[in-house]
Amino acid sequence: MSANPENKEGLTFPDDFYKYDKSDMKGVLQGFPNQIRQAYKLGGEVNFEGEINKIVITGMGGSAIAADVLKTYLREVSDIPVIINRSYKLPEHCDKETLVIVSSYSGNTEETLSAYKDAIRKFCKIVIITSGGKMADMSKTNRTPIINIQKGMQPRAALAYSFFPMLKLMENLRIMPDKSSEVDRLVQNLEKKVFQEKGLELSEKLVDKIPLIYSSEILSSVAYRWKTQFNENSKIMAFYNVFSELNHNEMAGTMNLNAKFHCIMLRSDLDMHRITKRMDITKDHLRKKLIDVTDIAMKGDTLLTKLFSAIYIGDWTSYYLALRYKTDPTPVEEIETFKKELGTYII
Repeated sequence: MSANPENKEGLTFPDDFYKYDKSDMKGVLQGFPNQIRQAYKLGGEVNFEGEINKIVITGMGGSAIAADVLKTYLREVSDIPVIINRSYKLPEHCDKETLVIVSSYSGNTEETLSAYKDAIRKFCKIVIITSGGKMADMSKTNRTPIINIQKGMQPRAALAYSFFPMLKLMENLRIMPDKSSEVDRLVQNLEKKVFQEKGLELSEKLVDKIPLIYSSEILSSVAYRWKTQFNENSKIMAFYNVFSELNHNEMAGTMNLNAKFHCIMLRSDLDMHRITKRMDITKDHLRKKLIDVTDIAMKGDTLLTKLFSAIYIGDWTSYYLALRYKTDPTPVEEIETFKKELGTYII
């Protein structure tokens, strides 16, 4: 088996491993910068009258992760509170001054459909982000503003279409200033080959290991994205935690190790000094326990670039790890089987 010419020298990745990528997730990942360009054009036509005193984003899976990332971003540029809802019902305090973003890529996520009906009952300001399904049908019946996004992708692979229309919506509602220049710089940065190369390199270290993804609290949305990508793309268990909470509990779990782990620490200049010190001490502790640690620095001149640069490395890492396990990264058969066993949900 020959080595792929795209690989960095010293890495082993046979050409014929790409045969396991039957749905061409590689092409989807390579198209991520262009997906951002397209998605950022959406959401600019939606507007509401009256005051908005809080934002609730309701969704599951990849749609909810986009909400997590937006919450992280907004805390640096806006003082309006953002609540992420992963449930069949909205918080009781939602009312006519609450903006509810109902995000379901498929349009058929039962928890999100239920939460949408709850938002109607509570007279909230509602906008839907979806590619179709029951959600699109219900939006017509209830005359709810809708942002239609591209069809035909796995929800987790549609992160650009779940996140950037929300970003544009925030601009249009004057919740934050125009960020078009930041988005342009982000796209230019993500077009570099280095993200794919780093993912390939890290995937080789993770074979037969359980990933532990650690970050500061402010970057927990990125760490969680890494964890779920290992679950859905690589089809392996993975775990994430945040500093400094993990120093008060999870550290004790290294005393009786019963599996092989590899820790990935997501670092940034956003981390306060005490958190950085905790990371350094924890890294030394883990290595003494024979747990390898890889630092991933979130680089970039803007918060948006930092967030999505780290996310992109994680996506590539989980992709290449799937192929190393001779696994197609696209289908999620366990989840689809579970949904069939659960049966139809009557809204």
